[in-house]
Amino acid sequence: MKRLDEILSKTRNAASSADPSAASPATADSPDPEEEAACPICRGAGFVRRPYPVGHPRFGRAEPCDCVLDEAEDQRRERLTRLSNIGALARFTFATLNPRGRTGADDAFEAAVAAARAYAERPEGWLVLSGPSGTGKTHLAAALANRRIELGHPVLFMVVADLLDHLRAGYDTDDEDLSFNRVFEQVRNAPLLILDDLDGASGTPWAREKLLQVINHRFNLALPTVITTSTPPAALDPRLATRLLDPALARVITLGRGQAAGYFEIGGMSRERLAACQFRTFETRVPGLREEERASLEAAFDAARRYAEDPQGWLVFCGTNGCGKTHLAGAIANRALERGQSVVFAVVPDLLDHLRASFAPGRELPYDELFERVRTADLLVLDDFGAQAATPWAQEKLYQVVNYRHVAGLPTVVTSDRSLEELQAVNPRIVARIADPRAGAIIVILAPHYHLGRGAGGPPRPSRRTR
Repeated sequence: MKRLDEILSKTRNAASSADPSAASPATADSPDPEEEAACPICRGAGFVRRPYPVGHPRFGRAEPCDCVLDEAEDQRRERLTRLSNIGALARFTFATLNPRGRTGADDAFEAAVAAARAYAERPEGWLVLSGPSGTGKTHLAAALANRRIELGHPVLFMVVADLLDHLRAGYDTDDEDLSFNRVFEQVRNAPLLILDDLDGASGTPWAREKLLQVINHRFNLALPTVITTSTPPAALDPRLATRLLDPALARVITLGRGQAAGYFEIGGMSRERLAACQFRTFETRVPGLREEERASLEAAFDAARRYAEDPQGWLVFCGTNGCGKTHLAGAIANRALERGQSVVFAVVPDLLDHLRASFAPGRELPYDELFERVRTADLLVLDDFGAQAATPWAQEKLYQVVNYRHVAGLPTVVTSDRSLEELQAVNPRIVARIADPRAGAIIVILAPHYHLGRGAGGPPRPSRRTR
């Protein structure tokens, strides 16, 4: 792959002009003779930015220069390939990949290929490709870039780690073409920018700030951008996550989530025990219930059945021990398993114990794998929420799971014998996520313990509402 300095030595910023039908140099710098001979308008960049008024559909967007429109097709393709920084990835095209994935039966990958093809034909907004290494993200991004070049349009393909290296080096050079400002401006305003391996950014504050500035600039102008990342967008720096997950601009496609369909439990809800938790075995007509208690139990049952058929966002059950919360959560989990989805059923105190223990060497399931399995499951049940030890570490790990699933909109069922007020006092950040009315519903079960009756302690004291 060519170095960025080789590319930028032939490239200049887009030009602007008082007349939208014309273009003039963007800077007062004197171009070298070769660039002047190539094109006195864009100075070799191949695109210009015209001064359309704010609010115009083309405001801030790069457009092909007249020299690009007039050149022969083979000349255009050669020039665009050189400027794209695609290098050896020029061999990665849609024709060289299996549209059904490596296994030949990957529906998700086939859908991603279709989305990338459509974006290559008409790049609008952002396309975010997320998934573990080896799932085809870079191939798709490169194929998209090569298709744009084939169509005669400019694109800039940058591996994020390499980009940051070039930006750092730009502070220590006397070559104006390689200066930080020149490189930074070129990347920020590329007509189509592909940022490969967003995870490759150094963890230094400087690197994070520069990367955010690039993304924020392109976000504000809605410039076409493709991003690949192994880390799910919701788990990135919140300032990046909010932009990559903005539904008005970005489309996120997840490849090879690595979460096999099946059941994983932490805390004793074995598959055999779970199988007994069915909607048909849940009894709402318990003898001795008051009218309001029976009504709350029936409302919880109906809400659980509706959620099981179309699980979206959060469903939180609050009620005393033994009132049926876990049974309803288990029935929802069984429906998900019937659909072939992955389910994690975790008793919260046991989950935190497992996460702590997974740091120990030689564990069968290391911390990273366990944590990833919990937070990315198709359906997560957090049973007995509120009974966890209130250590800072435990609260932070639980918050990371909750926040990730809240941002990503992943189906999550929570049961607790505490009121929202009691939970709020322990960790307001977590409650702000699980009690968000835009993300799900809170169901309060007023019925007492199924077998022990009111002598078991009675229901919690949240407000009597169903959202």
